[in-house]
Amino acid sequence: MQNIQKTLEDYYLRLQAHPKYLHVMTLPLLQRWGVFIGLFLLSQILVFGSLYLIFDKVVVIGFLASVLAGLATGVGALPALFFKNISDRLFNSLLGAAAGVMLAATAFSLLVPGIDFGEQVWPGKGLWVVSAGMLIGALFLHYADSRLPHLHFDTVSDHSLDSLQKISLFIIAITIHNFPEGMSVGVSFGSGDMKNGLVLSIAIALQNLPEGLAVALPLVGLGYNKWKAVALATLTGLVEPVGGLLGITMVTVFSSVLPIAMGFAAGAMLFVISEEIIPETHAKGRSRVATFSLMIGFIVMMILDKVIT
Repeated sequence: MQNIQKTLEDYYLRLQAHPKYLHVMTLPLLQRWGVFIGLFLLSQILVFGSLYLIFDKVVVIGFLASVLAGLATGVGALPALFFKNISDRLFNSLLGAAAGVMLAATAFSLLVPGIDFGEQVWPGKGLWVVSAGMLIGALFLHYADSRLPHLHFDTVSDHSLDSLQKISLFIIAITIHNFPEGMSVGVSFGSGDMKNGLVLSIAIALQNLPEGLAVALPLVGLGYNKWKAVALATLTGLVEPVGGLLGITMVTVFSSVLPIAMGFAAGAMLFVISEEIIPETHAKGRSRVATFSLMIGFIVMMILDKVIT
């Protein structure tokens, strides 16, 4: 675990020492942001163009949805520009609602269509194939959770993120969890079902809002530059397009793995909800507010699933 952290720190130090990076950082603020935004847009044009030429517009739309869902992490971090902290009650209400949103999205946009598609590919075995995928997804997150150094959500409510090293470990945790979320969006669009893909991407975006805030606030509290804190929170969400691209291309090229992939994404997200989010929202006697927040989030996504056509 220490080797992984050291490798990440070495890459970051190399980037900071690179002549081109140093040159960009000497530019005025607006020009500097213009360079970063321009590079990001250029990379997206290359990626989207390649996807459109190789696959079709559904894949392009799916990847775009995963990008926008990931950028929601940055949107959620914006309050850190104005506040150094928020109340535990409000933060855990937001997390509770995020858990409800994710539960509904997992059920209605991954498991139900996954079982239906599984029945088409393997008649009479769709339920078992998806169930196997769920267990594989949960085991994958368990392995990543045990192997990679990171901190959990409860460190935020306990105000124990008192050093940049601890915050970096928490950021790694957010990044780990964002990958299967992006993959779930990609898998859903890769199935060709635009409705489920759209509903799931909305759910992921809503769930990313409190995560972005959880990354940015501790950084600001330590005196970190507010805009850099927001930018770093945004970067944690941009791992989702990587997972989205993997999910889209995998199920597009090998359609028979779609039920397993949907089960995998569902199992990974259920692991995160049960292991990380719900225990945190029930800490310190705040369970009743979190419970109702979870139910409201679930109802909102259930309604969206029926309204969006």
